Amino acid sequence: HLHVHTEYSLLDGAARITDVVARAKELGMDSLAITDHGVMFGVIDFYKECKKQGIKPVIGCEVYTAARTMYDKDADKDKYQGHLVLLAKTNDGYKNLIKIVSKGFTEGYYYKPRIDKDVLRAHSEGIIALSACLAGKVQSCLLNRDYEGAKAEAQALDKIFGHGNFYLELQDQGLDEEAMINPQLVKLSKELDIPLVATNDVHYVKQEDAEAHDVLLAIQTATTIDDEKRMRFPNDQFYLKSEDEMRKIFAYAPEAIENTHKIAMECNVEFVFGDYHLPEFIPPAGKNNQQYLRELCQKGLEERYDEITPKLQERLDYELGVIEDMGYVEYFLIVWDFIDFAKRNGIMVGPGRGSAAGSLVAYTLRITDLDPIRYSLIFERFLNPERVSMPDIDIDFCIERRGEVIDYVIKKYGKENVSQIITFGTMKAKAAVRDVGRALNLSYAEADRVAKAIPFDLKMTIDKALSMNPELKAMYESDARIAKVIDMSRAIEGMPRHASTHAAGVVISKLPLDEYVPLYMSDKGVATQFNMTTIEELGLLKMDFLGLRNLTVIRD
Repeated sequence: HLHVHTEYSLLDGAARITDVVARAKELGMDSLAITDHGVMFGVIDFYKECKKQGIKPVIGCEVYTAARTMYDKDADKDKYQGHLVLLAKTNDGYKNLIKIVSKGFTEGYYYKPRIDKDVLRAHSEGIIALSACLAGKVQSCLLNRDYEGAKAEAQALDKIFGHGNFYLELQDQGLDEEAMINPQLVKLSKELDIPLVATNDVHYVKQEDAEAHDVLLAIQTATTIDDEKRMRFPNDQFYLKSEDEMRKIFAYAPEAIENTHKIAMECNVEFVFGDYHLPEFIPPAGKNNQQYLRELCQKGLEERYDEITPKLQERLDYELGVIEDMGYVEYFLIVWDFIDFAKRNGIMVGPGRGSAAGSLVAYTLRITDLDPIRYSLIFERFLNPERVSMPDIDIDFCIERRGEVIDYVIKKYGKENVSQIITFGTMKAKAAVRDVGRALNLSYAEADRVAKAIPFDLKMTIDKALSMNPELKAMYESDARIAKVIDMSRAIEGMPRHASTHAAGVVISKLPLDEYVPLYMSDKGVATQFNMTTIEELGLLKMDFLGLRNLTVIRD
């Protein structure tokens, strides 16, 4: 399957990554694609899950195409977007895909993140394109009985991606529109010598999940499932179908089925985890970073202690040795530099928190203000050669002036290299019940009663609540409507509901960020499309700049 929407097509895809990969394996498939709408939020999770289950991951995205150019934003002419499926063939193709998807947010956003043919031309290398669903431009032309227009569009895309890298996509979810245009797509394919590929517009895993998906759409559009005018899918055919089902549907075009495998075999993106891409720190002229760090620490040691005992010197040298061996010299200089900036400019900085307080290097650099020797704190709690992971120093700043420190970092390392980090709000048990209750027309009071019967606990799930609270179980067993709300809530529980910006996380990279990760535009500016843990796994430097009101109070 090369056209799959996971839970990261927010409130539109109901195929959880773990379930959809497991189902592909169960059906005897050897590869699967991820093509969420306009975003790449889930690609790393998807990649890891596929690798775990022995399925080949195909990394892609169903992008939105602008009606005219991506810079045109006229309510009448530019409100509607086309669709186009892009799949990365190589790691260079993946980099191009990142750039395309990022530009959709940073430059082309209007209702949706849109791109246009100029962007595709600039970044087409290493990408296979499929003409998408009924919303694809070729298909829209055919629906409007504009065969010549469809032909021109197909030729244009074929030229952009290079002959053999563009496919006309056949879909058949039993819709009249599909029945009308599919014979014309076959005709186009013969006429232009552009190959066909068969896909199913997968939005949920199994056929019986259609109902939960429908509830999800009602939540997305803030309507109830009884609302006649709301957005809904026409039937229950948008699931991960078996090879047999697909072969029967497309019996008239067996090559379209064969091409799915051909495409999957051509897509070979490999992610590397744990290679660091730290920004470059430029030391004063005539020094290298290692010398400079040692010099700063030695100076700090002399300022911090009246007497430098052999034991003290030994501890400092040991720590510096570990830092050098693990390749974190730049990390400490980067942190020292912006804390030094804050302190020189009278911005309140916290005394240190967490395991970093166990480091003498951090103390001599004045990153922390707690003497680790006096309190017998252990350096290995913070950095341990046995357990290679990036050091993590959380720093508190005065809440009113935290922004100045971030601005300093942006100015120093370049605005393309610094960004905030995305975080996803998920549907926790109580919230899921309230959302589903509203969508299924339960009164506010009833939904509230069910939600309140779920005990409060950060790790609470609906199953756990049913086993813990007999009252909830009794409601579930005695009232069919409440049982349905609970079942549907269970189906969507834990799925991401919306994206927002992490409160403290900032990522700083060596090259512009869109060389490594796709970007997203939030209300607070540019953010990465990957969350904190993924950012760290990909070897990017994540810093926590925490705004602490207490520091502001102490200052005043």
